[in-house]
Amino acid sequence: MASYDVVVIGGGPAGSTAAALLAKNGHQVALLEKSHFPRYHIGESLIPYCYFPLKAIGMIDKMKASSFQKKYSVQFASPSGKVSQPFYFFDHMDHEAANTWQVKRSEFDQMMLANAREKGADVFSGMQAKSMLKDDDVVTGVTAQDQSGDVHEFKAPITIDATGRNGFSMTRNSWRVKDTNLQKVAIWTYYKGAKRDEGYDEGATTVAYIPEKGWFWYIPLADDVVSVGVVADKEYLYRDTRDAKAIFEKEVENNQWIKDHLSTGESLGEYHVTGDFSYRSRYCAADGLVLTGDAFAFLDPVFSSGMYFALLGGQLAAEAVDGALKVKDYTAGQFVDYSHKFRNAIESMRKLVYAFYDDTFNFGVLLKKYPDLASDVTDCLIGNSEKDYTRLFEAIGEFADVPADLDYGMPYQHESQPVA
Repeated sequence: MASYDVVVIGGGPAGSTAAALLAKNGHQVALLEKSHFPRYHIGESLIPYCYFPLKAIGMIDKMKASSFQKKYSVQFASPSGKVSQPFYFFDHMDHEAANTWQVKRSEFDQMMLANAREKGADVFSGMQAKSMLKDDDVVTGVTAQDQSGDVHEFKAPITIDATGRNGFSMTRNSWRVKDTNLQKVAIWTYYKGAKRDEGYDEGATTVAYIPEKGWFWYIPLADDVVSVGVVADKEYLYRDTRDAKAIFEKEVENNQWIKDHLSTGESLGEYHVTGDFSYRSRYCAADGLVLTGDAFAFLDPVFSSGMYFALLGGQLAAEAVDGALKVKDYTAGQFVDYSHKFRNAIESMRKLVYAFYDDTFNFGVLLKKYPDLASDVTDCLIGNSEKDYTRLFEAIGEFADVPADLDYGMPYQHESQPVA
């Protein structure tokens, strides 16, 4: 048995961010990661406001020194191949955050985990969490198994669950609630030698439309590799076959920009599939426990928000846990403010995602009527989660159904349901 101030489960971006910040603040942190890095993961595109959590943990200089593809903009391509004027981040914000990256996650996650170790966290790779330690339904740590089969106990007054989409706590407590209007399927692969645009546009993320409100992502990575995937409703993608390669190749024909850009490249072979994109945990915390990153919520990736919410969630969780440790109060009520901040950030992006998929909505029409709202749209898309977007969504509501904020995701503060 080992005792710490904090146990973090999961060494991805959310867990590594939380562990690095807490260790940097002088706390004893154990970070448990079931895999040995490097390991493959999807979610490769950063948005500008990723800069600020990365800066808080001392990663910016490492990112600048890396070989990751620079990203300055995002653009949109119609099915016919017509491409929008690129949205350059540096036209909107005069800050070095406007220059961001497309990352190879195996390398990025390994850098993040190493950074947490450098900041003072004890990192245990190949250590898989098995169950929560509890005292009268208060979480007091984790039991975990190493790759030899030996079981270890890690005790701490606070445990941060950053276990990603597998959702260690969410799954065991049946807290996962799907966002039923955003249950899409993604099929993706990688190409070598596919076309890239020139200059500042070389690293641009391209969102390319297909029928039925579906879309491709096209993300240029380092080493002449491109990540490309299609996202749409399950019924649409699986209308003829469930063969991932056949579906992907069929949908390539439905966007001429994608077809042209892939024409010079060669698929690296493997096709990945995932579904049921969007969900949120019914609770974000319990006594002695905090959920963050994808272990708390995941949102459809059309605007590349996944990495941002992982980094932001890790930062916000660390700040909340740091406050709880200072006052020695580890009850769920300590994380009410954390819940509000994190959920508010997600809700703004969620409303834009709903608008994107609404057949009656078009960003161009919105901005033609309300040109002064262009700044708000851009701020939301680049991750400025502290801005008040009330007027923006009132305007969008004239063209599309804007969803109400989800009424769950607060800390669990009741005694009727034990925490598994």
